[in-house]
Amino acid sequence: MPDTWREIAARKQKQRAEGIPKPWLLPSSYPLGAGSDNVLNVPRECGLLTADEIRITEAYDATALVSELAAGRLKSVDVVTAFCKRAAIAHQLTNCLTEFFFEDGIARAKQLDEYLSKTGKPKGPLHGLPISLKDTFKVKGYDASVGVASLSFNPATTNSALVEVLLEQGAVLYCKTNIPQTMMALDSHNNVFGRTSNPANKHLTPGGSSGGEGALVAMRGSPLGIGTDVGGSIRIPAMCNGLVGVKPSHGRVPYAGQEGGSLPGSSKLAIESTAGPIARSVRDCEMLLRAVGNGSAWLFDPDVLPQTWEQQTALHTYLPSTRAKQPLLVGIMRTDGHSTPLPPIQRLMNEVAQKLRSPALPSWDAIEVVDIDISSLGPQCLKTFNGIMSIDGANTWLDHLDKTGEPLSPWLQSRLRRRPQKSLDEVRKLQAQKTDMQTRFLDVWKESGGYWSTPDSQAKKGSRTLDVIVCPVAPHPIPPIDRWNTTNYTSAFNLLDYPSGVLPVRTFGEADLEGELGQSPPLNGWDKINRELWTDVDRKVYLGSPLSVQVVAPKLMDTKLVEAMAVLEKALSSVQTAARKASKL
Repeated sequence: MPDTWREIAARKQKQRAEGIPKPWLLPSSYPLGAGSDNVLNVPRECGLLTADEIRITEAYDATALVSELAAGRLKSVDVVTAFCKRAAIAHQLTNCLTEFFFEDGIARAKQLDEYLSKTGKPKGPLHGLPISLKDTFKVKGYDASVGVASLSFNPATTNSALVEVLLEQGAVLYCKTNIPQTMMALDSHNNVFGRTSNPANKHLTPGGSSGGEGALVAMRGSPLGIGTDVGGSIRIPAMCNGLVGVKPSHGRVPYAGQEGGSLPGSSKLAIESTAGPIARSVRDCEMLLRAVGNGSAWLFDPDVLPQTWEQQTALHTYLPSTRAKQPLLVGIMRTDGHSTPLPPIQRLMNEVAQKLRSPALPSWDAIEVVDIDISSLGPQCLKTFNGIMSIDGANTWLDHLDKTGEPLSPWLQSRLRRRPQKSLDEVRKLQAQKTDMQTRFLDVWKESGGYWSTPDSQAKKGSRTLDVIVCPVAPHPIPPIDRWNTTNYTSAFNLLDYPSGVLPVRTFGEADLEGELGQSPPLNGWDKINRELWTDVDRKVYLGSPLSVQVVAPKLMDTKLVEAMAVLEKALSSVQTAARKASKL
């Protein structure tokens, strides 16, 4: 008789627990799931990390670590050991990891140190840098169970394409991170590994489906993590953990060879998922994307474009040094027309637009802001996205679960059920709708397209085009556990295949508790549920949580996206610094 899902989960969790060296176990005063709602400072305070390990994991971002490693001022074995220990601590506090390969990582780090000592050269642009991976990635010798009992205890015999590229570029891989069952939920809970918690506030979700990555990077258990995104699964955890995350266009970063729980070839009928970085800064995301883009990724994945990072459309040709009278043109999208943003998100978008328009510093003259209105397109994007994502009728996932009698996670139980698979003609019609939406949305970028609502631009009807769009990541703040209900603000850009990223702006403050909903009825059932995150919760749960915005660029313009994000990151940070200084005068 085959093992039940409970037996498999127990064996898997025992295997995982035994992977933490005893000296790295937290004292009994820090049991998993207990203690403070905020555990971000526990690694520094628990006594398990040395002063050097605290310095390595806190004083450098990933870019600085690579610089120090390449110069030999830091040893990879010391850096990797420090992050392995911190990852183990983070896991004990948040349940963020699935697979540990700490010994393999430390062994590779020693090899890289020897290589640098002998040759005087780093192995590659990511030399010696520890990088964590979402559980979907296959690493030889380890499971890619994606939290499903029937896929457990089946170690990968080959590496995913991106794993090969990262190793080629000198990275050190040392752990994989937790995800939600089926990867269709926005929390990170499954029956095999359990639930990942938000390290800053255990009452709020850490997001999904790359929620383990978000929690680990937030805990500084990883300097840079790799997630995947088919509807928001990089950007949502980045928002939930106050981090920067980038979802590339399909074809920029290799995705082949992952465990997605679906039948081979399914993605070609649906929406292609992409892999991308979650980090603490834009420059760290840019470093990872540049290293991958300038490597030989196209030799590992037939979908990857053989084009270097520098060969892509860049932003530098748009900056004042070369185009002084044509600044960075930013479109502010306040609503998608399907779920109206709650008062604190409306306030955030108003603040961001005002800050980017501020003439307080000369450098801000390089940014021009216009308002855009896509409310006529947003609901159609979501309808098409949902239709395409359901072509399988959830049958493959439910087949996986039925093999061991595994139940659906609580959030999915009322949302996922078997349906008839869509016919070839239905799939064709949905793909036609996707192409139509991609074509229609091209007009949003054009001044003459009819979507710019700034009076001056309406009058001009000129030939300018937007460089990027700035919009909410979600119509609500970071919600309580299992309360995230729609991905419409992120999934639209998967449907359109636009590269997009998340930038933290500030935290939710006392003033953000103010503001009530209008008297107009909800736009639809989704909008009604969204409103309940303002009317049916204790709003104080949001205090101190990150507030972020999403930045979007045209298809395949990933270099342009990241460079624009860097400009916006600096501008928003400068405005906040100037405001703080002014308040002290």
